[in-house]
Amino acid sequence: MMKKTIVFKCGGSVIRELSEEFFHNLKELVASGWKLAIVHGGGPEITNMLKRLNMKTEFSGGQRKTTKPVLEVAEMVLSGSVNKFFVAELAKHGLRAAGVSGKDGGLLEADYLDPETYGEVGEIKKVDASIVNALMEKGIIPVIAPLSMTSDCKTLNVNADLAASAVAGALEADKLMFVTDVDGIMKEKQRLDVLTPEEIQILIKQEVITGGMIPKVNSALSALSDQVSEVMIVNGKGAFFAEHTFQGTKIVKTKEAVS
Repeated sequence: MMKKTIVFKCGGSVIRELSEEFFHNLKELVASGWKLAIVHGGGPEITNMLKRLNMKTEFSGGQRKTTKPVLEVAEMVLSGSVNKFFVAELAKHGLRAAGVSGKDGGLLEADYLDPETYGEVGEIKKVDASIVNALMEKGIIPVIAPLSMTSDCKTLNVNADLAASAVAGALEADKLMFVTDVDGIMKEKQRLDVLTPEEIQILIKQEVITGGMIPKVNSALSALSDQVSEVMIVNGKGAFFAEHTFQGTKIVKTKEAVS
């Protein structure tokens, strides 16, 4: 029995560029009985705010180290400006939404990933989706900022892709959608509609999947789990739902499972 739940992950770079069609598609889904939740990032806006505040950023192995002052800025941007911008955009398009972070209602509990290397960054240990379910039951779209708390209530930043995957797993969502600025995984200008993890590894080796698409695809792959059997990469700058069909690249564990 499908619960008809979709979790969307919107990267920080795509949030301010979502198309009218994207919001129109969300409305169509809500109208046809789907429950929606959105997890968003905000990397570029955090970087801009750190620059504006003249805050030095430490990097460790190519990753920004989240010191306590950086975490304060990250929380301000993620739970504040980015989250409320998104809620307002949804409202403008006639969709009721409420912004929460992974700290609210014990949604995401995490432990330190590696304080030496990453600072105040967590890996998710436990998900309690009660608050998200409560909002969705009332027809309100939860818009979730990827922050978490430790068991003793310290705030930690978490990777938005992993947060989306954890939320989708806890909700036993039918679909997890990675919203990007491309139509999906392309090969010679043709979109590949269904791929397995094995096929994706081959495409990376063949350099069909390159550059910024590799981390997106790897995030989608890591989101596949016992609870999440299907992940899609869709374009937020166009329509991702047309003629009752989701448009994008669907990633499934095995091809037999395609319904």
